[in-house]
Amino acid sequence: MKEIPITEFENLKIGNAENTQAATGCTVLLFGPDGAPAGLDVRGGGPASRESELLKPMAAAQVIHAILLSGGSAFGLDAAGGVQRYLEQHGIGFEVGVTRVPLVCESCLFDLTVGDAGVRPDAAMGYAACEGAEAGNYRDGSFGAGTGATVGKLAGMETCMKSGIGSYAVQIGELRVGAIVAVNALGDIYDWKTGRKVAGLLAPDRHTFLDSEEEVFRNYEVVENKFVGNTTIGVVVTNAAFAKTQLCKIAGMAHDGYARSIRPVHTTADGDSIYAVSLGTVAADQDMVGALAARVMSEAILRAVRSCGSGYGHPGAADL
Repeated sequence: MKEIPITEFENLKIGNAENTQAATGCTVLLFGPDGAPAGLDVRGGGPASRESELLKPMAAAQVIHAILLSGGSAFGLDAAGGVQRYLEQHGIGFEVGVTRVPLVCESCLFDLTVGDAGVRPDAAMGYAACEGAEAGNYRDGSFGAGTGATVGKLAGMETCMKSGIGSYAVQIGELRVGAIVAVNALGDIYDWKTGRKVAGLLAPDRHTFLDSEEEVFRNYEVVENKFVGNTTIGVVVTNAAFAKTQLCKIAGMAHDGYARSIRPVHTTADGDSIYAVSLGTVAADQDMVGALAARVMSEAILRAVRSCGSGYGHPGAADL
């Protein structure tokens, strides 16, 4: 098994666009003129998403043309319009006679409390992310959908830490499996190999950690209005050949990567979602790819937090 860049996959271009002053942005994955089969598994209780129905096994669409990960909460869903416009201008989409209709799925995270709440990813930013994909501008860190990402928000924004977007991919023989994830979790982030906490809820001194799970366990009274500034959104990509139904299962297995690395996870205050996309024709076992997807997702989560320094008044993992 060897590590490879997430940008080495055929039929895949990834681009970032962001407004650094407002602390928001988006990251697009483009799958080429023919599109790609994709599946989706949502485990969080508060997702903001677009065209997710397309990825259900009973839906007619067998391929999509792009996935957009975005900040801006549900307001950021407007950004997918820019991706559609870009693809239509390039003749990419489902043929309907008078034009082609690009199929673009999107998931958003909540970053409105980090920078300027009045500025959200829009169609212009979605279009710019596509131009960035053509230029190959993807980077891990506080870029794209990770620009305003934070973690460890159980006690609010005063004691959280800066996070971002991260990626990790491996190759075994001809098989390639990778993940890209914008980490904006309510919970704490752990190194899945050692169990050591690397980012999360800070103590009042803002230099040491509290344990988010232990804080949750202190009180079982019903909380009707939880802080809902969260959501970890990611995509697994592989050059193995799978249909939509199989990819939904692989996306579900990839959530094990979330569970190993984020505590607590999949809460009602998160919108945790994972897409899985088939980009090639390599024959590979579905369960093996699903297990590997969980591993690369955990590594991508680590990259997301370790690639960020301080930002917007929140310390990064390197600062501790």
